[in-house]
This record gives sequence, structure tokens and C-alpha cells, in this order.
Amino acid sequence: MNLFEYVRPASVAEAIAAAGEPNSAYLGAGTNLLDLMKGGALTPARLVDLTHLPDLGSIETLPDGSTRIGALVKNAALAHDTDFAKRFPVVAEALLSGASAQLRNAATVGGNLMQRTRCPYFTDTASACNKRQPGSGCDAIGGENRSHAVLGWSENCIAVHPSDFCVALTALGAIVEIEGTTGRREVPITEFFLLPGDTPEKETVLEAGEMIVAVRLPAEAAKLAANQRYLKVRERTSYAFALASAAAALTIENGAITEARLALGGVAPKPWRASEAEAALVGKAPGKEAFAAAAEAAFAEAKPSGDNAYKIELGKRVVARVLAMAAAGTPERMPALPASAFAPLPEGVVNV
Repeated sequence: MNLFEYVRPASVAEAIAAAGEPNSAYLGAGTNLLDLMKGGALTPARLVDLTHLPDLGSIETLPDGSTRIGALVKNAALAHDTDFAKRFPVVAEALLSGASAQLRNAATVGGNLMQRTRCPYFTDTASACNKRQPGSGCDAIGGENRSHAVLGWSENCIAVHPSDFCVALTALGAIVEIEGTTGRREVPITEFFLLPGDTPEKETVLEAGEMIVAVRLPAEAAKLAANQRYLKVRERTSYAFALASAAAALTIENGAITEARLALGGVAPKPWRASEAEAALVGKAPGKEAFAAAAEAAFAEAKPSGDNAYKIELGKRVVARVLAMAAAGTPERMPALPASAFAPLPEGVVNV
């Protein structure tokens, strides 16, 4: 690991000032950052430790009914918060399907948003990677890329975003609160993450020194709590990243879908809001035909990036199944295997 300066600020303002120095990085739990530093994929000259800052570790319901989650709230604490899980069950299910119990106990909400891709060419310093070294090329294109993107990728990068949490946040229209030298601003999570285009090294809208201070879920998202599910297909049930995943939330009235939220994970460089699929569902009776049509719409623009053509069909099946699960209703208790394709299905839901 390279030598670096360690700074422990006493306030958010001090943290922002310290991180404004070139080649600085914020340190939360470090569950991703420190691994990348040990392997040489990241070499920050300064780490700004956020773990002792006040006022960033609470979950609160605001007067307008929205829920604000501080950036230092632990993933496990959020998932197991009874009131939060009741209002936003898809978020709790997504959190509990990620990483391991040990990591969920340490990892933070802000760190989850800022985690880097698990593309092996990014983590391997001997490989060309435009995210790690802009202009060096992308060895994943033409390389071992069966786990890479089928939506939103460019000729400069085909890596996928690794988060489960952010997929659920995207489906529910979360807002990211950001603090910087010019003050505070708010960005919809659909705009927070950037597609690679010609600048894959820039993954978010954060400017130098800016930090995430909270994530906010709007009050209207809680109205969808009765019909929410997350589904994740991975190469092993425990401690693996998604090959394809989806978060779904529905409102069903008088036998028809009146509102639909759908986001995809494991298939794009950012959590992918499937707006076309949402529109295709509105006004339809929940059922196999409507869900199959939505799945087709979700992947209408998909194209393989090498050996991953299977992801398109897999993704469609994940979408159809998660919609069927959501339509069947949010379970009263979290499944024993949250978000797993091997968890028992609700009554009336069949494999697709």
C-alpha cells in the first residue's frame, strides 16, 4: 500500500476542506476503498476519516413524510430498523442480499453509493482500464466479460455498478444530499451516477471535496410498501454480486396497475431505471402477459458486450419474476434468503 496522509476532521466543513486537496478520498468503513488501496488500484495521497463526524448517523422521518438516512448509517442497522423496513421493504431486502453479515455491520450508506466496480480489469493494475487510468483502454472489451454490461455501456467501459442498495433506491426515486464548499445541493439518484461515455473515470456528479451527507426517500415511495420486492440472481447465494437483479414496486387498484417502479442491477454501469417498462405496466392487469411485455421493454435497447448475451434473457426473466412477486404482495416477514431466486415463492407465483 502506498504512503498516505490520514486526517480526522471534527466537522463536515473541516472534512470538505481537507478533501478538497488533490488526490484525497473520504474514508467511511473502508470495506471497498482499503481493499483497492492494498491492491494498488487506488492510490490516494490523503484519507479523510468521516467515522467520528456528528449528525450523519441517524434515520429520521421528516415533517413532509420523507425519510432521511444519514451517510454514516450502517447497512445492517438500516435493514433491521423495524419502522424503516416496514415503509421501504424493497430497500431492506436489497441491503440484506448484499455482501456478508460482517460487511453489512460495517459498511455505510454513503460508502455503498460510492463503491467502485468489481470489474477484474479495474482491480488488476496490470490490465488496461479507463476508469483507473483514463486513456489506457479497456481490456474487458474482447476479454473475459461474461459479467459485464448489456445496457448503457460505451466503447470505453463495459463495467457494471455493483450495488444492490442503489437499485432499490433508484426504483423509489431517492434523493442524494451533497455538501461542498459552495453549500448543500440535492440530486435525484437517477442523475447522481453517470454513464461511462467518453469519461468512464467520472462515475458520479460529485465535484472535488463534495461528500454525501444523506439519502432521502420521498413520502410517496412509502405508499408502495404493500407490493415491493427485490430479486437477485448470482453465481452463489451468499456474498456474490448480481449477474442480474431488479427492484419492483407496484400500486394495484381495482385489478389494474396504477403505478409501477422498476430498476435493474448487474446489467449496466449505473443502477438502471426501466422507465419504458414502468409505462408499459400502467393500466394493465397484473399477470404473466403484462410482466413479459414489461421485461421486453426493459431490455429493448440491450446489446451484448462480448460473452454476456445470456444476461439479456436472464434479465428479462428476473424482471418478470420480481414483478410477479411484487404483485403477490410484500411478505409480512423477510424471506430466510432475502432476494434469492432460491427463496420460497409467494402463493400463486410460478417460476418464469
